[in-house]
Amino acid sequence: MHELSIASAIVESVLEFVSVRRVKRVFAVKLAIGEFSHLEAEQLRFCYMAITDQTPLQDSVLEIETVEAVVRCGKCSYRGRPKYWNDALSAGAIPTLQCPNCGAGVEIVEGNDCAIKSIRCATENNEQESLKSKTDCR
Repeated sequence: MHELSIASAIVESVLEFVSVRRVKRVFAVKLAIGEFSHLEAEQLRFCYMAITDQTPLQDSVLEIETVEAVVRCGKCSYRGRPKYWNDALSAGAIPTLQCPNCGAGVEIVEGNDCAIKSIRCATENNEQESLKSKTDCR
């Protein structure tokens, strides 16, 4: 379950932000998670909730935005959505590294990241603040 290690990295990053900004409470953390990261959103939320107890992140919401996978083929110059493996024993189709156009191997262009996009919080002065960034979760 690599969701626990990812959740830990997210919490560490947010706690660092909290200590620097003198944040009293965090309301929400918004993530962008790529299809190729193979992270399960519900497992990630569960792990996040389990490790934020008795921290400034307690009762905060983990908002997750999925970033669609985009690949590029060096052989036929295809650029777009990858080919999907629909017969996998999984909840949904799994993106592959095979070109849907010619069958050659492809390079991942987008959809491999896990990044903190924003943090909504209240400072000690009761001001609401929002950090907008692209901090890598890993």
